[in-house]
Amino acid sequence: MDSLHSTMNQHVKGKYLSFEERVIIQLRLKDGYSLRAIARELNCSPSTISYEVKRGTVKLYHGKVKKYKATQGHDAYKAHRKNCGRKSDFLRKAQFMRYVHKHFFKDGWSLDVCSNRATAVGEFASSDVVCTKTLYNYVDQGLLGIYNYDLPEKLKRNTKLHRIRKNKKKLGRSIEERPKEINKRNEFGHWECDLVLGHKSKDDEVLLTLSERMSREFLILRIPDKTSVSVMQAFKELQRQYSEHWNDIFKTITTDNGSEFADLSNLEKVSNTLVYYAHPYTSCDKGTVERHNGLIRRFIPKGEAIANYSLQDIINIETWCNSLPRKILAYHTPDEIFERELDLIYQAA
Repeated sequence: MDSLHSTMNQHVKGKYLSFEERVIIQLRLKDGYSLRAIARELNCSPSTISYEVKRGTVKLYHGKVKKYKATQGHDAYKAHRKNCGRKSDFLRKAQFMRYVHKHFFKDGWSLDVCSNRATAVGEFASSDVVCTKTLYNYVDQGLLGIYNYDLPEKLKRNTKLHRIRKNKKKLGRSIEERPKEINKRNEFGHWECDLVLGHKSKDDEVLLTLSERMSREFLILRIPDKTSVSVMQAFKELQRQYSEHWNDIFKTITTDNGSEFADLSNLEKVSNTLVYYAHPYTSCDKGTVERHNGLIRRFIPKGEAIANYSLQDIINIETWCNSLPRKILAYHTPDEIFERELDLIYQAA
């Protein structure tokens, strides 16, 4: 007995029992050793020996005798090892993977939207989908047919030093005067405004963009140039469109200090809309519209003339932006939230 044990390495706690150690357990039980004595010899916990004996015990002589067998215990161990560990859901949830692939490439959805919109609208049960992190893992493993260069945000994240420069131009109210409640985005009717340039030539057209802070509704207005006259003409068209509901829909507008917005504060003379100007060189003051401008660049790259795109092209871009489910909106779309708020305004009129 001692010679058998002496040829073995000392058992390391936390490691699985080897077949040779199971043979020792079988022999020691036959010799009448207690479980604790066997545990001391193998340098492991008595509970480890107890569990091993339960797994490796077989019934002999028509169930009249129970005896531990090292081979039975080792076979049970190998069977359990096959089933241990987390299994990939990729093949088992193939239908959802096809759903992700379709909406990612056809509709331009992010992986997070694909994962959570499916359950938010009831297309899939939660047990039939995988989480956003798992989808990104599948991308890294090359399983989805989607690669890192297909993810527009993943490869361009950059952290920049932020500082607020002193505002030299005084076009109107500073954003510092804007009520702090607007930052919470709980109230409808607060907008951010900006311009998107194309070829940067005098004869090219410009896109005036507005984004509502709560619903993330995005408006794209095509104007002939970046002058303050063209900007104000576009806002006059918007006022005519929403007519008597203008004051309820456009409560405030936040924009930058560009000369094209120099006359925007004149809206305060003809309506209840308040206009606020962001700090210079601080695009994060109106991050919502800046983020949406980045979505436009998926379709109209920087330096490409706006005039090369038809009005229908611009409408299609706006429609896509407003029908894109958002995590921050509980995977609803900006259009869904915006239409709900408009209904409340029209019903109260």
